[in-house]
Amino acid sequence: MGGYTWYKNSRLNRITSWENQPNFDIPSEIIYIKDIETKKAWSLGLNPMPDNKNYNIIYGFGYTKYIHKSDGIEQELEVFVPKDDSVKISILKLKNMNLNRKKIKIVYYMKPVLGEDEIKSNGYINLNYDKNNNIICAQNLYNSDFKNEIVYVSNSEKIKSYTGDKKFFLGKGNLSNPDGLKKTTLNNENSLGKKPCIAYEIEIEMESLSEKEIVFTLGAEESILDSKNIAYKYSKIQNCKQELEKVKNEWKEQLGKLQVYTPLESMNIILNGWALYQTIESRLMAKTGYYQSGGAYGFRDQLQDTIGLKYLNPQILKNQIIKHSRHQFLEGDVLHWWHDDRNLGIRASYSDDLLWLPFATMDYIEFTGDYSILEKKEPYLEGKMLEEGMHDYMDNYKTSEKVGTIYEHCMKAINKTLDFEKFPKILGGDWNDGMNKVGDKKIGESIWLGFFLYSILVKFAKYSKYVTRFANKETAISLEAESKNATVKGIDSDEIADEYEKLTNAAEKLRKNLNTAGWDGRWYKRATTDEGKTLGSINNKECKIDSIAQSWATISEAGDNDKKYIAMESLENLLVDRENGLIKLLTPPFNNEEFEPGYIASYLPGMRENGGQYTHAAIWAIIAMAKLGLNEKVFEFYKMINPINHSKDEKGAEKYKVEPYVIAADVYSNKEMAGRGGWTWYTGSSSWMYMLQIEYILGIKIKQGVLKIKPCFPKDWQNAKVQIK
Repeated sequence: MGGYTWYKNSRLNRITSWENQPNFDIPSEIIYIKDIETKKAWSLGLNPMPDNKNYNIIYGFGYTKYIHKSDGIEQELEVFVPKDDSVKISILKLKNMNLNRKKIKIVYYMKPVLGEDEIKSNGYINLNYDKNNNIICAQNLYNSDFKNEIVYVSNSEKIKSYTGDKKFFLGKGNLSNPDGLKKTTLNNENSLGKKPCIAYEIEIEMESLSEKEIVFTLGAEESILDSKNIAYKYSKIQNCKQELEKVKNEWKEQLGKLQVYTPLESMNIILNGWALYQTIESRLMAKTGYYQSGGAYGFRDQLQDTIGLKYLNPQILKNQIIKHSRHQFLEGDVLHWWHDDRNLGIRASYSDDLLWLPFATMDYIEFTGDYSILEKKEPYLEGKMLEEGMHDYMDNYKTSEKVGTIYEHCMKAINKTLDFEKFPKILGGDWNDGMNKVGDKKIGESIWLGFFLYSILVKFAKYSKYVTRFANKETAISLEAESKNATVKGIDSDEIADEYEKLTNAAEKLRKNLNTAGWDGRWYKRATTDEGKTLGSINNKECKIDSIAQSWATISEAGDNDKKYIAMESLENLLVDRENGLIKLLTPPFNNEEFEPGYIASYLPGMRENGGQYTHAAIWAIIAMAKLGLNEKVFEFYKMINPINHSKDEKGAEKYKVEPYVIAADVYSNKEMAGRGGWTWYTGSSSWMYMLQIEYILGIKIKQGVLKIKPCFPKDWQNAKVQIK
């Protein structure tokens, strides 16, 4: 119960332990309750010390509520983080339903990390108990990156005793039956030199049929004084309740900007909050989830996330574009991921990363009509280049003194990919990172990347004629009024024409190659290896067909008209698994019999990218069907991948096994686990799911600030209602 907690960085500065062991689910934050008279004890959450009564959980926007009843005591714990303070608030409401008075011991336990790795912090965590202020402060004396930060715990009730010694607290037991619960008092000892924990106890008495509210706080600040002030503020239950209402109202305001009411309730639930909440909370704010605790910005990742958020506030997308432009090197390549607070990142050879910058920029301009973003100047990075045979390199890269407009940043990215014979180089992997060995010798090519690049070249070519970045505002002219040979102050028509010609010629070359050398008779190929082998061909034993090449042939509009329909028909016939409700990324899976594509083959066949549903790609397939006007199929496959429909009955929930209210990155096709979901919360699929529903099913598109509606409804839909603020 309680997940884990961090401060500033969800990977590098964990406050409590992050466990990634689905077979055990070891909690790092626990509240134990003990009836002092009967000696009966249990944990407030299902783990680690459950009794035989039901445990119910309500997940809301910005809060979680745990509900349990044991020993005649009703328990309700509401957990949230205030809007402006770095503190985790847990409001425990107890109701004594017994006819006699109850004397209760409550023990709060947490496993502190105060850094990235709990093993490294063992023995270095120093505790300081301030009795007068009813607060226990902790500091990691070893952590140089966050050495001045204070972590603290406090309570609205008086702390009776505490311990920082995990060995003392567990004794001969474990988390499911710690000796600390049996002791009259804890030993009030520090954590220094020991395996640390922070455990404290309080005692309360409750009259028959009475209620009691208690607040547990876990926070982090830059000083002990600030810690004491915040702890004091939230020792007042009324302050906590006011902050909780602020949080709920904030989310209601954000997520309520666009609400839909359709005949399909599962769509309404995902669309009216959950897809966006998942994107904002997990992908942008936390950058963490149960399956991965990254804490870093991904170049392609957070750009895609914010594309879906433009309907809430396009400024979010604009800010992300600007942030990412600062993480592009002078040479045009980019950091694959980075930590803002340490300026630490990985320079890598993924071939699609850099192209998401112009893709997102185009999306922003098309939505808002704000061309001025192209003129904004931002710096580049500089640092060690990747050497021959080097896939990536981690370093603290420096900001260059050289700057370029966002337009120039985008053109650097595009120009970096234009040196191709038939298709762009796949390098250390394109969108599918797991294909990191297909073209690591810089020979292999990506047909999918060809479609993706084409979509950028065609649209971005017109921005080469947008030259207000060279002109005064008074001379700015719109694209509609501008001609190819326009002359604007500061630049001549030849320079405009040269850039325009380069992009359009490259696009046309790509389109011809994609529909000839990239076509395999019934579908589009996926890639070619350094050794000249083809992936995604009917002749293959592994990866005979890959969905994203088929989808993007339509999405990019590069595919010949007849080929697009044939390719999507092949996708349906070979990749759609109606029995288990999923759309596979590729089939057959890699098994190292024919190819050594990279780490994708380390997954079992039918797991994750290796032949399971990768929901990103499944959504792209449905977007392609919508663009082709295949309305009935759009709805059939949308309902298939909607997580709510995976758990609409007990049998389905038992198969799916993960949360039904958020998008899962994966649904497995492996015969042993077919239909089981995985990698929920921390997936960019949530943003794409939102765009699928808004732009391609409801058909709501805003172009240059003008609302246009072209719905893709099934025959049995008469109408749908949409409210936009």
